[in-house]
Amino acid sequence: MYKYLIILPLVFVLVVCLISCSPANNKPVMIRFSPDSSGIVFSRIDAAGLLELRNTSGIDTSYSSVLSVMEMPGENNPLAFEHEFPGRLAMSDSTIVFTPLVTFSKGKSYQVVSYLNAKFGNAAMMLTGKLDNKVKPQTVVLTR
Repeated sequence: MYKYLIILPLVFVLVVCLISCSPANNKPVMIRFSPDSSGIVFSRIDAAGLLELRNTSGIDTSYSSVLSVMEMPGENNPLAFEHEFPGRLAMSDSTIVFTPLVTFSKGKSYQVVSYLNAKFGNAAMMLTGKLDNKVKPQTVVLTR
C-alpha cells in the first residue's frame, strides 16, 4: 500500500517534466516595416498559417479575419476614429508582405492585428488555469 505513495508522486513529476519540455518553438510573428517603408513584412510564420493564407486566393486585408492594418488617429485630431487600411498580401515561402493601396504617411502610426501563429494556450497555461475561451491576436503599433 505504501509503495503507491512513493510511485504516484514520481509519475506525476515525470509527466509534468515531459509536458514542460515540449519540442515546440512557438515564437511570435515578427512584424515590421519593409526597408523602404512601402509595406509591412510578417516573418516567422508557421506552416499552418501560410497554408491557410495560400488557400485564400487574392486575399484583400479589408475582408480578412487573419490580418488587419488600422491607421491610428493622429496627435492633431485625437477624436478621430481608427479606420481600416486596405491593401494586398504577397506571399513567399517564409514571409508575407502587406502592400497598402495608399502609401503610408510619414509620422503616422498604424496598428497591426495578426492572428497568425495564435494559439489558445500551452500546457503550462492549462496547468495553472490561465486558459482563455478565445484566441488572442498579436497586436503591434508601427510608426513610420
